[in-house]
Amino acid sequence: MDLRFTPDENAFREEVRTFFRENLSKEVHAKLVEGRHASKHDLVEWSRVLNRKGWATPHWPEAYGGTGWTPVQQYIFLEELQGFPAPAPLAFGVNMVGPVIYTFGNEEQKAHYLPRIANLDDWWCQGFSEPGSGSDLASLKTKAVRDGEEYVVNGQKTWTTLAQHADWIFCLVRTDPAAKKQEGISFLLIDMKSPGITVRPIELIDGGREVNEVFFDDVRVPAANLVGQENKGWDYAKFLLGNERTNIARVGVSKERLRRIRELAALERIGETPMIQNPRFREKLAAAEVELKSLEMTQLRVVAAERTREKGKPDPASSVLKIKGSEIQQMTTELLLDVVGPYALPYVPDREDERWDELSNEPPIGPDWAATVAPTYFNWRKVSIYGGSNEIQRQIIAKAILGL
Repeated sequence: MDLRFTPDENAFREEVRTFFRENLSKEVHAKLVEGRHASKHDLVEWSRVLNRKGWATPHWPEAYGGTGWTPVQQYIFLEELQGFPAPAPLAFGVNMVGPVIYTFGNEEQKAHYLPRIANLDDWWCQGFSEPGSGSDLASLKTKAVRDGEEYVVNGQKTWTTLAQHADWIFCLVRTDPAAKKQEGISFLLIDMKSPGITVRPIELIDGGREVNEVFFDDVRVPAANLVGQENKGWDYAKFLLGNERTNIARVGVSKERLRRIRELAALERIGETPMIQNPRFREKLAAAEVELKSLEMTQLRVVAAERTREKGKPDPASSVLKIKGSEIQQMTTELLLDVVGPYALPYVPDREDERWDELSNEPPIGPDWAATVAPTYFNWRKVSIYGGSNEIQRQIIAKAILGL
């Protein structure tokens, strides 16, 4: 495998970098560098900047608004986006439901939803997990009963990220309770303003409220909102999760975080010695960098394989990317904790949190950048669980790659 980029690819990388430098606001860029969250407004505005450029959905087919870039160009764009860093387009729309719609949806669904996803006119969330149906997603119990030209939906979803902002939710629902559990599931698009939907926030260990419970009580959904065929939703979910796991690798995010760690470790001291010169810290930092380089090589192999992979089929190697990517992201948050030391102890929420002024009128303790380190560490414990827990991914690798 030749890992060198061509002159044209290097020129494309510089074009992307230049666009980010000239078009992303300094305020939003500073938030991301400092480990804070972009607001909903920030993400909507940036998504529309990308859409005007034609870059909001680079991996989509050209017929639906994609760029026609090669897999290598798509890889470069994502790496630069994450490493700059700039806000990523809303994954629930661009990376998840969008590809499901253009691959399995009908022409009316494609014409209506895809342009709105690209411009973030609709904010989507994901209705998959349920109480008791997380890693074993096929055991879900939310049901949809056909009643004329509508489905009547009853049940509960949980860990629904950013549902508090959502206009729409894509849901797995049980439409044939008599079938084997994977064979009786359908894929529905549901308007979050529908009567009978209740969203209840869940406060996480980091103090954030980004996930929610979503309840459906006799919610009526037009049958036209069924994607593909009834009872084929499990196939569409596997396709969606393959895309999600590839993106969870976040090589560019980890590269930027390691750069930031080296920068901060040169400033912080243990006694008179900069943290970056501490042998044990340097050993941990080097181990993370080696792991990340290996992950990057694996992702490049997956990129190369895109040319020959059958469309609509998930790449089982996405499970490898998901496992190692999530582990490395957690390693980087641990390294930041090492750097910040005792200044990680006070809990200081993200300044985007509407409760900021209610919680304290005191300035942050320690350097400004220290405030987000502990909350980020706790929040990122989740990355080895969502998108299919790492234990489940190892089973997929054993069956689909190793043939065991």
